[in-house]
Amino acid sequence: MAGLARDGGLLLPYSIPQVSDKFDRWSDLSYAELAFEVMQPFVDLPDDDLRSLVNRSYATFRDSEVVPLKHVGDVYILELFHGPTLAFKDIALQFLGNLFEYQLERTQAHLNIVAATSGDTGSAAIYGVRGKNRIRILVMHPQGRTSEVQARQMTTVLDSNVFNVAVDGTFDDCQCMLKQLLNDLTFRDQHCLGTVNSINWARILAQMVYYVYATLKIRKRTGAGRVRFCVPTGNFGDIFAGYMVARMGIPIGKLILATNENDILSRFFRTGLYDQGDVVPTLSPSMDIQVASNFERYLYYRLNEDAQAVRKAMALFSDGHPIQVPLGKEGVDSMVVAGMGTTADTLSAIKSCYVDEHYLLDPHTAVGYHVAHRYLDSEEPMVCLATAHPAKFGDAIQQALGAPLAHHPILDALTDKPTRCDSLPVDIDQLKTYLLDKVLGSSSESVGGANSGQ
Repeated sequence: MAGLARDGGLLLPYSIPQVSDKFDRWSDLSYAELAFEVMQPFVDLPDDDLRSLVNRSYATFRDSEVVPLKHVGDVYILELFHGPTLAFKDIALQFLGNLFEYQLERTQAHLNIVAATSGDTGSAAIYGVRGKNRIRILVMHPQGRTSEVQARQMTTVLDSNVFNVAVDGTFDDCQCMLKQLLNDLTFRDQHCLGTVNSINWARILAQMVYYVYATLKIRKRTGAGRVRFCVPTGNFGDIFAGYMVARMGIPIGKLILATNENDILSRFFRTGLYDQGDVVPTLSPSMDIQVASNFERYLYYRLNEDAQAVRKAMALFSDGHPIQVPLGKEGVDSMVVAGMGTTADTLSAIKSCYVDEHYLLDPHTAVGYHVAHRYLDSEEPMVCLATAHPAKFGDAIQQALGAPLAHHPILDALTDKPTRCDSLPVDIDQLKTYLLDKVLGSSSESVGGANSGQ
């Protein structure tokens, strides 16, 4: 429920269950059935309650498979955008919203969620908890650094338990304020604060399921022994879910990490140096990040599960010093390879995929599609994660193809809806004041109100 551990670090399970002996028996399960099997070893809820939470969470998706797999040219595209906000974050946050409400009802408690978003997490979190009992949510986004559609998806939700703030800074600034807030333990405890950002372990757990699902589907279709995944990455949460799945014994061959010009992660896996740069605005704004929150989770395993070594490395990094990891024969990690796609590469990938394969990519998926083609292997089929519907980034599609080809009725309907959003500078004290006056000052009766026509 807290997301961030009390010492400021991130939470991980004590041990990782091995499931290779169960894997083949899961091949005919539905997505919801598989989600139960993958999550259950990590979860201490009654089985019937977990099944109910999973079933409710994925009943909201518009495709019966939840995450359909499409064969596009020489790769497979795993479509993760069939949830309420047309982004992969829905897969975790629909589950998390139901899980939080369930736990709060059990304990008769309240939760005030604070989140930072570079684009899609905010709207997915809002749609996961809007109108839910015992929950309020405040979402910070960087002013002018999300797509217009992403901003409208957040700010057109007028439920009384939802608060949006545009911060005059970058996503990294928003994320930094969030961590400062959660590390003030007295304030956090007094006001029942929690988060749904990818620092929350339950989000990683929910995202692990689709790696298992796709691996099962590909092996059944092709008979391949192992499967590769290319993941467009900003905060390292999505690809870390795949990394955990591989550690559970699922036959993943390689994880291909794809970044845009904000390439701190791809540089790390090429050189072993984790060194922050300046954030560069791009056509794939959800990846415009230079401090990847989940990186320290990976670093824990890379440093032989030495928590003190991680603590030391992250403290140095927060003081402006880079982290250096020794390179082995296969680079930083035999499991992970990396590449970067520029804006020109992104536009080219959108155009070539549409012209050659009649398939429309959003700009984040296009970065992955571009990088994936450097790492094709005849023995290991390649799955590219499609993280958002292209209609969320109509300007990029127009730029690539010269025509406004990306539409979705859900997004088109937002155009004339009223919005509600406040503005703040990068200032932790002003954020606390806003929380106290605007969010926590609202009456408890308003929490869990009507769903504003959802």
